[in-house]
Amino acid sequence: MEPFVFFGGKGGVGKTTVSCAYGVKSARAGLDTLVVSTDPAHSVSDVFEQSFGDDPRSVDGVDGLDAMEIDPDTEVQRHLDGIRRGLSDQVSAAMVNEITQQLEMAHQTPGAYESALFDRFVDVMRESDPYDRVVFDTSPTGSTLRLLGLPEFLQGWIDRLMHKREKSIDLFEKAAVGNNEPRRVMDGDPVLARLRERKEFFEFAAGALRSDAAFFFVLNPDQLSVNETRRAIEQMADDDLAVRGLVANRLTPEPDDDENGRGARYLRNRVATEAERLAEVRETLGPPLVAEIETRTAEVKGSLLDDVAEELDVETAAETPTLVG
Repeated sequence: MEPFVFFGGKGGVGKTTVSCAYGVKSARAGLDTLVVSTDPAHSVSDVFEQSFGDDPRSVDGVDGLDAMEIDPDTEVQRHLDGIRRGLSDQVSAAMVNEITQQLEMAHQTPGAYESALFDRFVDVMRESDPYDRVVFDTSPTGSTLRLLGLPEFLQGWIDRLMHKREKSIDLFEKAAVGNNEPRRVMDGDPVLARLRERKEFFEFAAGALRSDAAFFFVLNPDQLSVNETRRAIEQMADDDLAVRGLVANRLTPEPDDDENGRGARYLRNRVATEAERLAEVRETLGPPLVAEIETRTAEVKGSLLDDVAEELDVETAAETPTLVG
């Protein structure tokens, strides 16, 4: 199994429970494991019944397992502060205030959240040397797909910016020659250097997501969840990212044979309907079902995670990353 494992899906299907259970499964198998939440709901703290922040912290009672929760608002502010510092070194003092005002407005603009979160989770991947396995509990499907599609989009954008910058510098150098030697502005241009740095960052991200990551979707046995999962698989394929498997969560338990009351009849009808949905999943979605997890009467947290972990038919053996380390 690849070192980076992502669990995604529609909001409320149980991604966090499955992510944490797989983290426990990996740690019990002897792997140093980190569970990372990129979901704004931050339910990892609830599942493990302890608080987590932006830095890894040990999970109580599970040797070899750490967890962390990335806060989107903090990351957006950190991201914009970094842009402000970089630009402040390259523009006049008169422009600094204007830049600050524009960046404050950018805090709530579409894409700011995804861009900042993308940078942070790629940093986690690049700094993952202490761990054999990193498990990502992602935000709901739409946000995650936008996040995973960023490398290809931004690589093309950076290439265009670099081309324009190089062309501009080339024209400036030619105009500045006259009777003097050419001014080699391009060699030390801070803007071009920053663009090249970002290009390498996006190239790493694209390569790591394709070579060192495995993707699983969690779904519930209802038509809305199945339909959204189908669309997500198709979009992942468009981004050249394959989905390794599917986890059907919160299945209705079947009543005992001797139960014949109204509640038992309702449960049998529901089980039959869910069986039809699962048949549709097997026949039409492509990736295999790697787990079918029944609804528990108690919340799945603490020791119950081990029970769910046993139901996940997802290997834990770790592969050496090809682009990290």
